Amino acid sequence: MRSASPLRESVPAPLAAREGGRARPRVDRGAQRELSSMSSLTEKDRPIVQLLLNTGTCPRCILRFCCVGSQTLYRHPYKDLMKDLKEFLKKRQEKEDTVCFDVVDPPCKRIRLEHTEEGPDDVNHNGGLQQIPSFNNEDTAVENLAVKVCNVCLGVLQEFCEVDFVKKVCQKVNSADYQFTSFVFSMSLPPQLSVRERAAWLLVKQEMGATACPDCFKPAKNKQSVFTRMAVIKALEKIKEEDFLKHFPCPPSSPKNLCVALEIQCNNGAVFVAGRYNKYSRNLPQTPWIIDGERKLESSVEELISGHLMAEFKADSFNFSSSGREDVDVRTLGNGRPFAIELVNPRRIHFTAEEMKGLQQTINNSSDKIQVRDLQLVTREAIGRMKEGEEEKTKTYSALIWTDKAIQKEDIAFLDDIKELKLDQKTPLRVLHRRPLAVRCRIIHTMKSEYLDEHHFRLHLKTQAGTYIKEFVHGDFGRTKPNIGSLLNRTADILELDVESVDVDWPPTLDN
Repeated sequence: MRSASPLRESVPAPLAAREGGRARPRVDRGAQRELSSMSSLTEKDRPIVQLLLNTGTCPRCILRFCCVGSQTLYRHPYKDLMKDLKEFLKKRQEKEDTVCFDVVDPPCKRIRLEHTEEGPDDVNHNGGLQQIPSFNNEDTAVENLAVKVCNVCLGVLQEFCEVDFVKKVCQKVNSADYQFTSFVFSMSLPPQLSVRERAAWLLVKQEMGATACPDCFKPAKNKQSVFTRMAVIKALEKIKEEDFLKHFPCPPSSPKNLCVALEIQCNNGAVFVAGRYNKYSRNLPQTPWIIDGERKLESSVEELISGHLMAEFKADSFNFSSSGREDVDVRTLGNGRPFAIELVNPRRIHFTAEEMKGLQQTINNSSDKIQVRDLQLVTREAIGRMKEGEEEKTKTYSALIWTDKAIQKEDIAFLDDIKELKLDQKTPLRVLHRRPLAVRCRIIHTMKSEYLDEHHFRLHLKTQAGTYIKEFVHGDFGRTKPNIGSLLNRTADILELDVESVDVDWPPTLDN
């Protein structure tokens, strides 16, 4: 349920009262007793109930200000609660017409419950509370209050806790056609509720407070209003109590209209799918290739996989991640590269192993450019394992290399004996536009050469993750040292590159 404020917060039932210790009237302990009509209220709650009812507070707000924790009581219909409070107030009245409330700070103050001609918006700006009218005719007063909008919750705990609205929410959930195993109800509340609740609580505690806090309400980008719920809460935390009544009536005034539900929305928690992909095309990027708003290639690995998942899970959107990435002209072979996709707000979440296997086959049948394996549902926490040890994991490559000068098999044989070769790699020129300039130390663990002809050979490498293989071959104008060109003492360039394996043991291998 959404109000005019876009901020969302979970609302438990019953709502917990704010502000530390609770004000309690000082009465004879022998007079305290449980009341049969409202077993959660005792005689010492009577002054609070009468005080709040007189100022236009609804029964459910009164219960939470009396720290009633039983959820069962809050579920009673509004009219029944009002009737119970009416019966509660008919019980034995205190003989004294003044009530002293115990609070830690400030010291004990007194308030007289008597009739006054001042309206609900009239405020004593000299640091005192306005005098609150008492019930001269309790039957009439309670019946009149039953139709008023609560001055604290603006009707949220009146209208939206009733059966008709609950049915409306249930109908919305059912019609949204979601699969789910648990349910969380949250709502966005108008920021002024925080102010009204603070004013009512100060009334109960016999405290004053507030400032305008102009520094809390500053304009910001993408903000429709400076009076957001968080800004209001921040202001209330900084408020000086003696100034509160200058800006807001205490008790809060009674509104004329109920707070309305602008919209009811349903959302499901994200679902995570993981697997490994092979890329067989040298003309396919991992993610959409868009430069200055213009798409360069018609598809991508991400789109070829996620399109089918989005359709089957009936999700609104997705987020794709993987263990590294290959260039558009690089193939990924072997067991493939681990990937994970977060499906946002899916309508369907339950899939059997056979259904996931069928979905995997659908993806594989849709394109000859990619293939996926080990497709499975995983948890959000499990995805972290894909990124663990990013710098420590190894990768193996196969590179087709050209040299300007003729070579013989013995000219490249020494490469096979090089182990743990340390490189200093400046950020390559081709990625300098999207990565910061730095010198990174990388390691070539092993190399094995395969002679082809006088100007071509294939090099198999096992390297530290994050090594720029193309730059290791041609040197990138001396930005990678050493490089194949410098080792062979001739110009070298790379014609083709394949990722043979990504040595990450995740996700778990399935029987495909």
